[in-house]
Amino acid sequence: MADSDFPGWHGTTIIGVKKGGQIVIAGDGQVSLGQTVIKGTARKVRRLSPGGFEIVAGFAGSTADAFTLLERLETKLEATPGQLARASVELAKDWRTDKYLQKLEAMLIVTDGKDLFVITGAGDVLEPEHNVAAIGSGGNFALAAARAMMDSDKSAEDVARQSMAIAADICVYTNGNLTVEAISG
Repeated sequence: MADSDFPGWHGTTIIGVKKGGQIVIAGDGQVSLGQTVIKGTARKVRRLSPGGFEIVAGFAGSTADAFTLLERLETKLEATPGQLARASVELAKDWRTDKYLQKLEAMLIVTDGKDLFVITGAGDVLEPEHNVAAIGSGGNFALAAARAMMDSDKSAEDVARQSMAIAADICVYTNGNLTVEAISG
């Protein structure tokens, strides 16, 4: 299905910040259809505990597709407890090669408190160079803001919150209603 086949859905903004021994993932709550805000309080950042192994995940894109991917990630983590990188690579391989999964329209940012990854449908598992990752329609705005603050005295949570506020001021598909989850390694 081409982008032009979708009815004007626009993503969200999710950011992951790794700083000071902590990783924070924050996401806004806006769901838009075309130029209409359908919901302003969606929860796109979640804490998962597959097999007692705690991770935090944020998603941008189709909600149903993202939940499918999160369920698959949980299954991979149950098969490889404590190995987020391996589970993420296995998910990305399946996503890239499985005919059903290939059609999913979403991206994930995941962390176990030690590692931070972006997982895409192109088969990518990316670890950010500057300890900041962002996805969604306002992702580049949040990413630029966070990178500018990384050398400051601000905590990971403060960087994430302020970056999201800047993205919400610029991107019409991002609001200031945040879900923030922190995890330490």
